[in-house]
Amino acid sequence: MPQPRNAIARPVVAIAGLGIESSTFSPARTEAPAFHPQRGADVLTRYPFLAPGAPLREAAEWRGALVGKALPGGTVTAAAFADLSDELIDRLRELGPVDGLWYDIHGAMTVEGVDDAETVLLARIRETVGPDVIVSTSMDLHGNVSRELAHQSDLITCYRMAPHEDHMETKERAVRNLVDVLVSGTPRPVKAWVPVPVLLAGEQTSTRIEPARSVYAAVDEVEAVDGVLDAAIWVGYAWADEPRNRAAVVVTGSDEAAVSAGAERLARGFWEARNRFAFVAPTASLDACLDDALASDARPYFISDTGDNPTAGGAGDVTWGLGRVLDRPEFKDPDGPTVIYASVPGPAAVEVAVKAGAGAVVTVTAGAEVDDRHAGPLTMTGVVHAVRHGDRDAGTEVVLRVGSVHVILTRLRKPYHHEHDFTDLDLDPRSADLVLVKIGYLEPELFDMAVGWKLALTPGGVDQDLPRLGHRRVRRPLFPFDPEMAAPDLTARIVPPSNEPLVGVDE
Repeated sequence: MPQPRNAIARPVVAIAGLGIESSTFSPARTEAPAFHPQRGADVLTRYPFLAPGAPLREAAEWRGALVGKALPGGTVTAAAFADLSDELIDRLRELGPVDGLWYDIHGAMTVEGVDDAETVLLARIRETVGPDVIVSTSMDLHGNVSRELAHQSDLITCYRMAPHEDHMETKERAVRNLVDVLVSGTPRPVKAWVPVPVLLAGEQTSTRIEPARSVYAAVDEVEAVDGVLDAAIWVGYAWADEPRNRAAVVVTGSDEAAVSAGAERLARGFWEARNRFAFVAPTASLDACLDDALASDARPYFISDTGDNPTAGGAGDVTWGLGRVLDRPEFKDPDGPTVIYASVPGPAAVEVAVKAGAGAVVTVTAGAEVDDRHAGPLTMTGVVHAVRHGDRDAGTEVVLRVGSVHVILTRLRKPYHHEHDFTDLDLDPRSADLVLVKIGYLEPELFDMAVGWKLALTPGGVDQDLPRLGHRRVRRPLFPFDPEMAAPDLTARIVPPSNEPLVGVDE
């Protein structure tokens, strides 16, 4: 039976975590600076709900250790993980005794030589803070939840929307639940975990459309049941090859029967919907998408170049898609259809364009420095349209007009999700004919802007055709790799409290 705990009027709570999506199918590697780590009191500035004067800020004494979040990318190097983890642990030790810890992660970090990296780090955190500290873990729904991660976490939750418009709401819920447990002195929550042997891309499980909309609507219904504190469904991360990569459900609360029933309901709903999940937009080859866009009157017409999406873990410098665009005869004339392409990294090309200045004609070579498996570096001659310095991700951005195509080149890779990402470069996506973005589902501002939209099934480290990527280490059978697999065991597994041993092995 869960043991009662002492209520704490104003608990001391530490904040720590490392977050990234890591594609094991990308040749890129992620180093420590990519995490932009924040330390100490600076950690609190990440979260509006912990601003001075906010109710949650006043409800506890907050102590930042280290939080780092990286743009999705390749596998994290062993050295980077060691350096960041060691510093996080050192800073946590220096904070002194704490009552609770908020573990702010993504859940899809792959590290060289390490499986289930977030659990490995949390085990070190547990050794540092002690077994009595209550840990609340918040995650992306594209993260992975092993039984070990559920065990080490007393509370665990994730986003309920894809795109993740509720990301800050989710973090606030994780913190509020943690504070409520600490202040009330209630026992550690009961946790029901169900692994679901399905692994699908985010573009097939967007909550904008069915069946994910209804599958995730059930989360609120389960959470509303007496005896349930929180409920969550993880889709899992499709572009990494580890045994933990699959969907999962965790429901937490005070009533074992209620959390078990809720977890099983959510797991069944996800499993039974597996054959109905579909891409969030029409899909085709890139050439077919371009043909359809040119034939359509819908403007602006967006095309997602999905295979090299930097916010899913792509290297970002695959030139295959841009090469196909520049080869189209319709775009050779500067007076042709206005096209924007975002983007390709090319530090040397950016340097040449910056030195030449806006209005100059330059010949530059960019891309394929990291991922050259599908196409090599691309040489282009065009007019420098714009130069911008100081971007957090890109560093310096350049727009090169090649024919009627406005190619965005960057010193470092960058996602293009907002209208200002374009207007800051003297580009108007609303008046463009075609906008091609390395992305999967369109983020909200672009989605609202698009009149036409298709997903181009292009090659890269986050290829949407999962079976052709070559997963070898995921647990089988697994849908869609084994479409005729037998129905799995979706009974709830009660995971013991974090201060009790976990018996057996992950399933």
